[in-house]
Amino acid sequence: IHYGRPRLGSIESPIPRTPATMRPIAPPDYLAGYPAHLADSVRETIACGKLGGILLKTYPQPHDVRTDRSLYDYVQAIRNRYLKNSAPLSKVAYDSKLQLLHKALGTHSTVPRVQGGKLKAKREIRIAGIFRDMPDAFLRMIVVHELAHLKESEHNKAFYQLCQHMEAQYFQLEFDLRAYLTYLDAGGEPLWPSTTSPTPGADG
Repeated sequence: IHYGRPRLGSIESPIPRTPATMRPIAPPDYLAGYPAHLADSVRETIACGKLGGILLKTYPQPHDVRTDRSLYDYVQAIRNRYLKNSAPLSKVAYDSKLQLLHKALGTHSTVPRVQGGKLKAKREIRIAGIFRDMPDAFLRMIVVHELAHLKESEHNKAFYQLCQHMEAQYFQLEFDLRAYLTYLDAGGEPLWPSTTSPTPGADG
């Protein structure tokens, strides 16, 4: 699935909230903000029963980042490579309720904590549980998005440039991800179903 670079601000809500979120626009229309011919092409491909095969050919394997601990290590590795001087992360976790309750695919937040008699701000990132059963490319895309918020609070030009610095195929991956979510909303079967259950309390 290929597409031209969308107009900045057309994919995400232009003004982040607290916590800032990566929100699907007007759920369940994950393709809102894209040119009509692209959205129509995705829906036609779904209707013809071909989208699943296209995605599986492009992304044949799911990732193996199954636990909150491994997710934390995964996120830290990207942060340490591209954002060494950014604020440290105190927590990274999958959240199975995020997409359902907050209509969000990922969130980043600053949580006040009392430490040593002083009030300190702790940075946390939560990733929707649905990403447990996706290919590495999709997980990396949402992680890059949330990490970019450590430096850029708004979805502006600098934000998307940072996303592309960390992941050159960022826009393509987001489009493919949104196509997959549209496929699931249309009743499609998960393409990378879990073969193991997450450990108890893994959603943190």
